[in-house]
Amino acid sequence: MRIRATVAAVSGALALTAFAVPGAHAADSAPSYRAGVTKAQEAARADGKAAFSTSAAADTGTPYALDATFSNVKVNGGKAIAVGISNHVTVPVTYTMTHAADVDIDAVDFLTGPYIYKGSFDTPDNMLFGDDPATCTATSSTVATCKGDIDIYPAEGELLNSDAGSWHAAALAIAYNGEDWTSDDINWDNVGIADQGGFTSPNVQRYSKLTVNASPEPVKKGKTITVTGKLSRANWEDNLYHGYTGQSVQLQFRKKGSDTYTTVKTIKTDSTGNLKTTTTASVDGYYRYSFAGTSTTPAVKATGDYVDVQ
Repeated sequence: MRIRATVAAVSGALALTAFAVPGAHAADSAPSYRAGVTKAQEAARADGKAAFSTSAAADTGTPYALDATFSNVKVNGGKAIAVGISNHVTVPVTYTMTHAADVDIDAVDFLTGPYIYKGSFDTPDNMLFGDDPATCTATSSTVATCKGDIDIYPAEGELLNSDAGSWHAAALAIAYNGEDWTSDDINWDNVGIADQGGFTSPNVQRYSKLTVNASPEPVKKGKTITVTGKLSRANWEDNLYHGYTGQSVQLQFRKKGSDTYTTVKTIKTDSTGNLKTTTTASVDGYYRYSFAGTSTTPAVKATGDYVDVQ
């Protein structure tokens, strides 16, 4: 189940009020895992007061603090997470979990997994989870190394354009201790949860595209070449690509037979993301545009366009 977290203040608690319908892509375990995580997380943050529509009034109590902590959280190998408009993006995460000896991490109703969040830990603007819980390998009676994924489906409305940029990482563990997380009658006093944030996450970025066309082809030596192109990036709100305006982009040239591009000049995209400039034809070679990237948009280079100079 995909979740877009809409934050509301309810007696100082976090209310997760917007729930997406499980997609056909989701693994069979995904809805139950996501439901189990979000119900326990909300119950803990809401001090036992049910705050989302799928939770029945029969739920009682408050989860206790599970004796588990997390460290060495590494998201996507430290590399930025570029997300387009339709493709499922899988983000690998590794972390270490340290727990009390009496915490049974092998129990069928013990869940642990990573997630990333936008904004503050207590009142996040958005959270992204995995389809499945992480898998952990015990290295001692109280320490385990864990691997999990964060699964992002931009076509399902998980992201707003304002979500691009800085995020944080977190990990959690939940011991349901025999309580059925799919039930509307949970005694939360029997459930333990450890939820720890504040870890470093790479930026989540709007996937970028860059084109180039150099003409005329062929061209006489000494004549003018016009080089056009466009820089665009993913719009997560309408699932289309739109021009990225006012951005500095380098026009680069690689001589035929060489492996190295050199910068000819730097220009800026116009109000629709288009690029246009001129240069003088000298020798056969390839022209391309190169964008260095921003905190919200990854770097991208166009495929070189060959010009035959006669």
